[in-house]
This record gives sequence, C-alpha cells and structure tokens, in this order.
Amino acid sequence: MLATTYRRPYKVRAEQVPDPKIEHPHDAIVRVTRTCICGSDLHLYHGLVPDTRVGTIFGHEFCGIVEQVGSSVQNLKVGDHVLVPFNIACGSCYFCQRELYGNCHNTNPEATAVGGIFGYSHTTGGYHGGQAEYVRVPFADIGPTKIPEGMHIEDAVLPTDVVPTGYQAAEMGDIKEGDTVVVFGAGPVGILAARCSWLMGAGRVIVVDHVDYRLDFVAKWAPAETINFKEIDDMVLHLKKITDWLGPDVCIDAVGGEADGSLWQSITGVRMKLQAGEADGSLWQSITGVRMKLQAGAATAAQWAINSVRKGGNISLVGVYGPTVNAVPLGNVVNKGLTIRANQASVKRHLPRLIEHVMAGRIKPREIITHRVPLEDVEEAYNIFSGKKEGCIKPLLIPPGTADIAEVPVASPHVH
Repeated sequence: MLATTYRRPYKVRAEQVPDPKIEHPHDAIVRVTRTCICGSDLHLYHGLVPDTRVGTIFGHEFCGIVEQVGSSVQNLKVGDHVLVPFNIACGSCYFCQRELYGNCHNTNPEATAVGGIFGYSHTTGGYHGGQAEYVRVPFADIGPTKIPEGMHIEDAVLPTDVVPTGYQAAEMGDIKEGDTVVVFGAGPVGILAARCSWLMGAGRVIVVDHVDYRLDFVAKWAPAETINFKEIDDMVLHLKKITDWLGPDVCIDAVGGEADGSLWQSITGVRMKLQAGEADGSLWQSITGVRMKLQAGAATAAQWAINSVRKGGNISLVGVYGPTVNAVPLGNVVNKGLTIRANQASVKRHLPRLIEHVMAGRIKPREIITHRVPLEDVEEAYNIFSGKKEGCIKPLLIPPGTADIAEVPVASPHVH
C-alpha cells in the first residue's frame, strides 16, 4: 500500500509499504477514504518529538471503510464507513472508565501521561497512522464511530481530532455566559476553539496570532476579533487595556512548544547558526541568547495567558509542549488564583454532541479545509503547511481510488 513515512526532520515521502494485518482479535483493518495533516504532525515533521523512528507512518486524523474485522469485534462489520478518533483507547482501564480516553493506561502502558495515538512516534505507543491506504485499528469496538448517513466525509474526518480538540479547549475554559475569551493561535485548533467558545456562551472572542491570512480566516469563520501580536509592543498590557484593565475571563493556549521563544526553538536556532557559520552566531552569543529567552519566559502563549487573564480566571492548555523545559510563572498562577486545565481531547466522549452540531450545521468542519492533495503528493503538502504557504489552513489527503467518495450514502428504504 501507499503510505506517508518519516525519513528525517523535514523529510517525509509517500512510498509502498506492506499492508497492515489483523494482529489481535479486537483489531479492524480500515481502508482510508480521507486523512489530514494536523498541526501536531508538524512537530514530528520538524524533528521535535522524541523517538520518531524512520519508517513510521504518520497520520492520526482519518476516516474510512472497514475492510476486515478480528474475531472478537462485535460493533463493526465489513463495509461500515467510520471515523476513527486519534486516541487509541481500550475502553476498560481506570482512565477510560472515567472517559479520559486520551490517557488510556493499556494502549501506552510505559508512559506516565498520554495514551496511545495513531502515527505519533513511539512515545505514544509506536502505532502506525492513517496517512495511508489502509490502517490497523486496535480496540475496534471502542474508538471507531459509524458516520451518519448523508454526512459528507470531509465533515466526518475532522471530528477525529481537530474539532473535538477545539471543542474541549473551550469546554475546559469553563466559559460562562458573556465571558471574554482570548485564544492564542489561529491554526486549525485555535480556529475551532474560537468557534466553539460561542457555543459555550462567550460574549466576546479574541484570537491572537501573527499570520495575517490565518487572522483573516478566523475573523470571518469563527467569527472573532483578531490581534496581530507583531503590531503590539506589550501583549499582556494590551489585553488588559481592552478588557477594562481586568483581563479576559478565559485564555486558551492553542499554540504550544513551537511558539516564538520556546526553548527548543532557541536551541535549534543555535544549532542552525553554528552549522551555517554565521558571523554573529558565536557559541557564547547564541547560548546567551537562549539564556535571555528563558529568563524572559520561554512558553510564550502560556506566559501571555497566565499574565493577562483576570484574577480568578481560567486557562485552557491544548497546545503541544512535549518534554521541553519552559519557564512558566507559576507564582502568578498561585497569586492570581487561576485555574488551569489541560489534556488531550477525549474524542469518544465528545463525538455524540459534535456529530449533532455538524448535522445541524452549527459547525461546518470542511469549511476550514483549504488544500486537497493526493496522498502521493504528501511531501509537497507538508512543505506547504509547514511553511504557511498559499494561505494553507488545513490540508486534506486523498488516498488513491477514493476521490469519488463524497458522503456516506443514505440507505434505500425497504420495499415490501
């Protein structure tokens, strides 16, 4: 089959690999009909996630048709068109029983935090992902959800991750009616978090980013007020000023560890300067620059959120930070009496409500898709998305032979 494989940082390619096989009675094999590149995939692509091994098949946002089921699978049958949550969950462990499907204890037992995730390195279990023609889906009775009749598959693929992540970002903010919500980051998750904040009752939604085309998109689609932080001298002061000097009620960090000023970005900059032999890239000057960035606060979006939110306010963290060291002002968290909530989205818990929102037209996920690319051209798709080229918001990959599949057909009525 054709699949997206990791070769090295900034290098993926579509190549032929062996088809997946049933390995356990609870497995299913799914023929992928649509899959996406997620902003989280860019962390892998940029070489920032430990233990991302050469040959790993990327992709944790996908839907498809069930081709084969293991002997113990009861809820699916061959031919079912399903969307598959990015979390791989057993359904029976301590955490799954509490609907914390992103923290499943059995799908990634050596980890102390995250559960299994499709296509996201061996730190999340080493499972191959869905940027491929076929994928093995463990615990097939738990995660995969049948796509409702008549639902467009481009609306179905995004609730596998980006829609529930944005929804949970708003939910974890505990938004009250009329609250002012600030979302840091206008990528797909930030855009969905802004849109979902209205569903939670927000009275004002503000999105902060520095890429003009993304700000233009979220202003129209969410819709939200926007701020380009490159035009602001002091973001915290500015947010205080426009909220009657109290600060926003809720701040959502949808950026994570690759924000300007992150430790890893600084270290990577040192390495690149040294390799390039730049005149101003002396070792001491570069190391000093890293130290100064850390002293100034490395986790940029988290810093802004903590320092700008009102006293007693709420912060929701859904940005991917990973095992990096970040200077976070915890003293301000204590002194301001803040509540911080964070987690991977528990997709399965949100799907019934989100499918209802999609079918009712309150959320139209496919409207954020800007690029539709054949799977065989995945290398260029990553290049476009990573480089923020061509106004790219969300790229969709189309596996061979599936371009004519648009929506799940409505069953014909029985004739008596």
